[in-house]
Amino acid sequence: MTTTPPPAPPPPIRVLIADDQVMVRQGFTVLLNAEDGIEVVGQAVDGLDALAKVAELAPDVVLMDIRMPELGGIEATRRLTAPAGSAVKVLVLTTFDLDEYVYEALRAGASGFLLKDASAEELAQAVRVVAAGDALLAPNITKRLIAEFSRVTAAPRAPRRDRVGDLTERETEVLSLIAQGLSNAEIAARLVVAEQTVKTHVGRILVKLGLRDRTQAAVFAYETGVVRPAGY
Repeated sequence: MTTTPPPAPPPPIRVLIADDQVMVRQGFTVLLNAEDGIEVVGQAVDGLDALAKVAELAPDVVLMDIRMPELGGIEATRRLTAPAGSAVKVLVLTTFDLDEYVYEALRAGASGFLLKDASAEELAQAVRVVAAGDALLAPNITKRLIAEFSRVTAAPRAPRRDRVGDLTERETEVLSLIAQGLSNAEIAARLVVAEQTVKTHVGRILVKLGLRDRTQAAVFAYETGVVRPAGY
């Protein structure tokens, strides 16, 4: 009798850490390399170095400090995520959770953000979530951040607002729920549909709107007025 060999484990999530502080880079490297399924493949000392290292090492996720010399994290994020077909995900690092630069980083293409004092468990979970692209990172914090800075932006951007018309009524409803921080399972329960149906809707939303992931969908929803911050 022949036995079927067990399936090979998935390849580890490849991570690049970009921060101008050596202690931060080394500390995160030690923490992440101790986690199953995660491998730190390199470190970068600033934004320009991060661009070069991404081209050389092809990481899945970049932990990107916002404030760095030579080239800051926001512009580095924009350059990494803008090219068509770019698969790398960016997780920005910050000291304060309501930092206006974090919101700019999300608009530039970051998939979420993480406080520098996060625990090892929070750090590893954030990397896995961003790599999977299937959930909004830290919904209670990221949603609050997006809503806070949406309050002080100008009226919904017309060119982006027009793109909402490409969505069906159900897709617009799903987009609204994404922006409120609901997972696929929670959206499925709210709409009384199968979770796979929600996944299909999410995929179509991202394609129609030309967005990278759920975080970008949430930013889009707030900026175009699909979802309004509480009290507005």
